[in-house]
Amino acid sequence: MTRRALRLSPVLAAVVLAGCASVAPDGLRSAVDRHTASRLPSGSSLPVPASASNTEPQQATQAQIAQWLSQPVDADTAVRIALLSSPSLQAQLAQLAQQDAQRAQALTLFNPTLTLGRFVNGHEREIERQLSVNLIQLITLPWRSRWQGWQLEQATLTAAQQVLLHAADTRRAWLRAVAAQQSLQAAERMHEAAAAGGELARRMALVGNFSKLEQAQELRVQHEAAAQLARARLNAALEREQLARLMGLWGPQADFALPDSLPPLPKAEALHTGADAEATALRERLDVRALRRELDTTADRHGFARVGALFGDIGASYSRNTTTDRATRHDEVTRGWELELPLPLFDWGGVAAAGARAQLQHRSAQLRNAALQARSEARTSWLRYRTAWDLAQQQRTEVLPLAQQMQEEAVYRYNGMFISTWQLLAQARATTQAVAAATEAQRDFWLADVDLQLALYSTSPGAGAASLSTPATPSESPAQGH
Repeated sequence: MTRRALRLSPVLAAVVLAGCASVAPDGLRSAVDRHTASRLPSGSSLPVPASASNTEPQQATQAQIAQWLSQPVDADTAVRIALLSSPSLQAQLAQLAQQDAQRAQALTLFNPTLTLGRFVNGHEREIERQLSVNLIQLITLPWRSRWQGWQLEQATLTAAQQVLLHAADTRRAWLRAVAAQQSLQAAERMHEAAAAGGELARRMALVGNFSKLEQAQELRVQHEAAAQLARARLNAALEREQLARLMGLWGPQADFALPDSLPPLPKAEALHTGADAEATALRERLDVRALRRELDTTADRHGFARVGALFGDIGASYSRNTTTDRATRHDEVTRGWELELPLPLFDWGGVAAAGARAQLQHRSAQLRNAALQARSEARTSWLRYRTAWDLAQQQRTEVLPLAQQMQEEAVYRYNGMFISTWQLLAQARATTQAVAAATEAQRDFWLADVDLQLALYSTSPGAGAASLSTPATPSESPAQGH
């Protein structure tokens, strides 16, 4: 009995492993959260899987979102709302749960096949009973369990990348929406100044103190300001709509409030140094870790490629047949087992081994390319980040104070009757333009910060990477007079 138990122990262990293959009740959201928690705002959480029998989590989520929307939505709050209510993110997490179910299904043993037969002739009646199983599937279960675990870890890392990308897209959309709102306010002030100049030119022309050319020049400035205001309104509406879509909001919820201005620039000592950017990217980026795990899985399965091609259809069956003499009612029972072995006459597994070897080379090249891309993106993202801060700092500490000083000097000169009203209005428009340029530089820095965080700790910034915008220059000189 002891020797028989020892012989059956591998089979029993395989059966126990097959019985342990189950689906995660939370759809692996806790596994994704372990990879993303340190890279998301505090208090962020992923949505609970929907359930028809229990709607309390969804109701609590909607109540929390409504509380957040009752106040101006900052960048962190926008990310929290997007993680909870975005349908696209929920679809990606549901796909991860589907992959978990496929893993559990792949580790579940096939049901044994029971074959029954009844045959009758003139003198005998034969009843056949046969129970067969796939022997290779049972033997390779421990290895397949390890491979499936690695593949699921890779799928979890991929899902974590999607979560962080969605959070980054939401943060970018929030930055652009707030900056567009500030730019709209600047465009309104420029339009007011241009409209005042146009109205004054019209009245001066009526009394004969203004030529038609001078009036046309002021009207041109007014029309340009009106067109710029229309474009600013459209851009603000589009950026706000993009933010609402990423946050998963519609209807009355989309009528949320935003802060009046972007966050201030950090101090120089608080900036990323970029000294170990490449090493950080290679160590922390989730896409590199996922490809490294995929290479491990492919390398571990490489040795089984030829064996699987040769002996993948080995089967075992147990038979118990009963033959009954219809005249004497005498039964004869035949018992035995059968082993099905494929004969490698034509396929010796060479093609499967070559395919596995090529796949291993492919995964290795993918990992090297991802590492090369991670290094490059870490360097370029840091350069873009540092340059964006320098430009924004220059706009805030040098260009904008200079424009404000020029505005004050213009007011003094106007009060002393040294410049005309139109020169004062032109200077006011130029000052407002400088404020808009400073806002764009500040926005570009925070967009570069989002891209740097992605490049160092998450995945490739991709198409959402920020590019430094060129500040617009005033179309006229403040010193122009009539």
